[in-house]
Amino acid sequence: MHSFNPDLVKVSSSHFIGGVHVAGQGAALELDVRRPSDNRVYAGLPVADAELVDMAVQNAWQAFKKSNWARQAPRERARIMRRWADLIEADVAQLAALEAVGSTRPIANAVAWDIPFTAEGLRFFAEFADKVGGDVAATRSDALGMTIAEPYGVIGAIAPWNFPLVMASWKIGPALAAGNAVVLKPSELTPFSAIRLAELAIAAGMPPGIFNVIQGDGPTTGDALVRHPRISKVTFTGSTRTGSAIMAACAESGTKPVTLELGGKSPQLVFADAPDLERVAKMVAGAIAGNAGQVCVAGSRLIVQRGVAGQLVEGIAAAFKALRPGHTWSGDTTLSPIISRKDALRIDGVVRRAVEAGASIAAGGALAAVEGEGGYYQPTILTGVQADMEAVRDEIFGPVMTVQVFDDDDEALALGDHPAYGLAAGVHTADIGRALRCARELEAGPVWINRYGRSDDYVLPTGGFKRSGMGKDLGRQSYEANLRYKTVLVDFMRQ
Repeated sequence: MHSFNPDLVKVSSSHFIGGVHVAGQGAALELDVRRPSDNRVYAGLPVADAELVDMAVQNAWQAFKKSNWARQAPRERARIMRRWADLIEADVAQLAALEAVGSTRPIANAVAWDIPFTAEGLRFFAEFADKVGGDVAATRSDALGMTIAEPYGVIGAIAPWNFPLVMASWKIGPALAAGNAVVLKPSELTPFSAIRLAELAIAAGMPPGIFNVIQGDGPTTGDALVRHPRISKVTFTGSTRTGSAIMAACAESGTKPVTLELGGKSPQLVFADAPDLERVAKMVAGAIAGNAGQVCVAGSRLIVQRGVAGQLVEGIAAAFKALRPGHTWSGDTTLSPIISRKDALRIDGVVRRAVEAGASIAAGGALAAVEGEGGYYQPTILTGVQADMEAVRDEIFGPVMTVQVFDDDDEALALGDHPAYGLAAGVHTADIGRALRCARELEAGPVWINRYGRSDDYVLPTGGFKRSGMGKDLGRQSYEANLRYKTVLVDFMRQ
């Protein structure tokens, strides 16, 4: 798709409940929604209060109980989800524009990756519908013991703003394929593409109410959703602080199981024997500059062997220079805006404080100039850092990479370990023994060897250790997490 006029993109400022748009509840409960690219308000967003959240959840519960979504042949549920995926792909022009205009996702990325990835992910989970069930246990010969897999009922899903459609699909895909109903709260910063997703679900034949969307903020809408007594499980992607609050709310109002993908401060370990250092430099650069570093698994800590550190940093800096910041509706943009100008200034503050504490800037280190009032930040490399610096310790969620050097494997692994986070890690080496040792010893959910970042292999789960979360998205594991297991023991009675 070529560049588009953002002023021509129409959005639905509403909730979507029971297969229809539901209007907001008045200006007193409305938020301004701004375009990150230029900071312009382009829509108002209704905020669902506890009463409207109750309406959405009760509607989903009734749909779960009275429609045949959970009781029908699993292959039919899968067919509806595959039709839904086909409609998503066919609607790429509208969906991509909706995704790009109000988020940090450039239109070229939305067309080439976000929309196709969302559709294919739904197809992947649909195929689990008739392939995961219960088991027959070994019991004495005059009895039959079974475990039966059943959907929970209504799943509460809260998606983040950095990849609105993709992250929503990770939540709703496995839950719906398993036979549950879902109430989704998208981020109030990027709320509108989810409405179109729900419209297309109805067009595909999904029963009204099985997939509802409510709009609003965390303290009002999100809290009411996770505490609702009809919500049987919660899945969330976002900050560690918010995830902790959600887990506490689920304990107080349930207890309810949770899946949490939270913050990260992921290392990229590069050894001197890494094949093709030029290729590695581009990969490492992409791992922090992609979506302007606004990625949970961003490779924000470069840990490199001393002998190749200078060459690698130069290669990364060169890759950064090739990036072009710009509006998300421009087909030429290769560096995303920061979600808000306030966040861009926050990122700059982290860099300033690192320099004051003794770090040096090897690339970037300032706001990027782009027409309009949006927030953009130059991809930045900080050298000469110490482990206790804020820039090394805390998640920045921006295109800022710190560099630490090591001399041997043990030092590399010690630097790679983070006291709080364990979301992801990368290892670059030609030594398979070293690679496998690192994979064993690094405390992280995914460990990528001679690459960095997820692939389109939906079967591989993702999820963090430590304060980076619990549970898994993607893979068989995320599907099974949306089922509960009942034990049945039958004694054979003779007449």
